[in-house]
Amino acid sequence: MKESVPDDGVDDVLALVGRSRAEAPGPATDSGTGPASHPERHRATPWPEARAVAARAGAKAAAGRPPVRVPLGQALGRVLAEPLHALTDLPSFDTSAMDGWAVAGPGPWRIDPDGAVLAGHAPAGTLDDGDAVRIATGARVPSGATAVVRSEHARADTAGQLHARHEVVPGQDIRPRGQECRSGDRLLPAGSTVTPAFLGLAAAAGYDELTVHPCPRVEVLVLGDELLTSGLPQEGLIRDALGPMLGPWLRALGAEVLGTRRVGDDADALYAAVTGSAADVVVTTGGTAAGPVDHVHPVLAKAGATLLVDGVKVRPGHPMLLAELGRGPRHLVGLPGNPLAAVSGLLTLAEPLLRTLAGRPVPEPYRVPVREEIHGHPYDTRLVPVLLRGDEAAPLHYNGPAMLRGIAAADGMAVVPSGGARPGQTLDVLDLPWTAASAQGEAQGGCFT
Repeated sequence: MKESVPDDGVDDVLALVGRSRAEAPGPATDSGTGPASHPERHRATPWPEARAVAARAGAKAAAGRPPVRVPLGQALGRVLAEPLHALTDLPSFDTSAMDGWAVAGPGPWRIDPDGAVLAGHAPAGTLDDGDAVRIATGARVPSGATAVVRSEHARADTAGQLHARHEVVPGQDIRPRGQECRSGDRLLPAGSTVTPAFLGLAAAAGYDELTVHPCPRVEVLVLGDELLTSGLPQEGLIRDALGPMLGPWLRALGAEVLGTRRVGDDADALYAAVTGSAADVVVTTGGTAAGPVDHVHPVLAKAGATLLVDGVKVRPGHPMLLAELGRGPRHLVGLPGNPLAAVSGLLTLAEPLLRTLAGRPVPEPYRVPVREEIHGHPYDTRLVPVLLRGDEAAPLHYNGPAMLRGIAAADGMAVVPSGGARPGQTLDVLDLPWTAASAQGEAQGGCFT
């Protein structure tokens, strides 16, 4: 939980000003009452439905992608494509659970003064009743041994005999062969995410490789002539905030990011970049509205793409889109150009698309009461950065479409229905990929390498 940024509450006024060319608001409601609707609002998709469309698109594309085998060292964060069965008994032989003495029969026992059984070495021989030999944790228990006596629970006398300080029970401190599993047992089901502990279990069970779903390959195209890659904003130029952010964010969502390219306001250059990309998913920024240099729609039409989502009833980020490019099929996620609006597009369209492409399960939804009032949009869903404090979600300031200050301090995004939320009202919260991984104790990113 992030506590370093003070909780200022939510702005009293919706941030409906200062949008970029891809965030220009349309005047209106969707019903016949009130001001007239913006023409594009007629085709905008409700927010929950847009996420469902993206998930179905990913699942459809994933069905045509065969699983791959990767070395254990490359499997972290991937999703298992088939059940994991033990290739051997675990443990594969009777092993000592403690440093101490392997003993046979009742005590006291004759100590072998020269012998010791070490991990990784086979015992020298069989123990007869009344024998004792030093043994290390993890070492193979000698044939004939009936128990292991811990070092601290035994004493040796001057006559070379071992005495137990406590009653010795047959089988104590011996891990019998197959205690954890037998060869062929199912250890984990298909669909499990590979965690560090998973890798340890797979290695112990005899695996060198795992069969996993392939990572979706993503390329990011940052559009616009007005973007600087270094230095301070100047003379109408602004720093590119999305280029540095989107690649790591998409990796955290489980994608293999092939690269981030900058494309100027040139329709031919954008067409060449989109149609020539080797990625399964192309992510663009800006250019999704209908301005003079908003080229995404014309490029998609020229490429013969099918629009699956063309605008979403969500703020910020309503001009986002999802298109099927064919050949695979491949997809394009068009994000708005404003930073927080782009984050909204990531959570709305990119996350469910990439999740199902990678074979990941649907995350468990959760609802949290909000600590104070959150103003809503008149007719759209609103996504608001929040801090999770105890059992409540505290909305953050700086939640306008062009702002990243709020989301940089947030634990998640609250899903605010049209009309807003009262103090104490429970809302769905979308985890950010890094907070979700932390909460589950999982390491994401099998596609990082």
